[in-house]
Amino acid sequence: MNKEIYIFSGLGADERVFQRLDLSGYSVSFIKWQTPFNNESIENYSTRLLDQINSNRPILIGLSFGGLIAIEIAKQIDTEKVILISSAKRRSEIPFYYRLAGKLQLHKLLPTAFLKHSNFITNWFFGITSKSDKDLLREILIDTDEKFLRWAIDKAVNWTNKTGLRNVVHIHGTSDRILPLKYVSCDFKIRDGGHLMVLEKADQVSEILRKQL
Repeated sequence: MNKEIYIFSGLGADERVFQRLDLSGYSVSFIKWQTPFNNESIENYSTRLLDQINSNRPILIGLSFGGLIAIEIAKQIDTEKVILISSAKRRSEIPFYYRLAGKLQLHKLLPTAFLKHSNFITNWFFGITSKSDKDLLREILIDTDEKFLRWAIDKAVNWTNKTGLRNVVHIHGTSDRILPLKYVSCDFKIRDGGHLMVLEKADQVSEILRKQL
């Protein structure tokens, strides 16, 4: 029986960013984001996503913000493994300037409409260089639900998790500009990998994933 893998995408991303990963031979399900309730906690939101997980001791893969959700879910159910890509395991790995912005609520001043439109700034932050990847990112950002985007940013900068899980594997790029490598402790480093290295470094990410799976 194939191993069952559940994948959580990140902010400004959906299952399309995983299209170049080689996960052949595995049963893969992409978790669908739900519209958050007003003032909903990340813990409660994660609980609501459990309806989409239909196997015992699943493998969870989380990209960026999806990694935070994967961690929160792994605190509620037994998992075989949690694999984080371009993400964080606990609050201390969220850069201090994001945490400060969350404490001062500066993130609420961000114009969400600006974040939903691809431009040279978003391309630089996500580490996107090729035209095809820029076009894909532009399409994904346009399709991103604005309420979810604003809610998720708030939960990311105010994340309080301090729990360390034993079955976590962390893959991070050395050139990640959104979650710089110097703030995280990871198991595998991908040289020159940006925040969306699942696209531009898909072969290297796939090789690590298949060995871990």
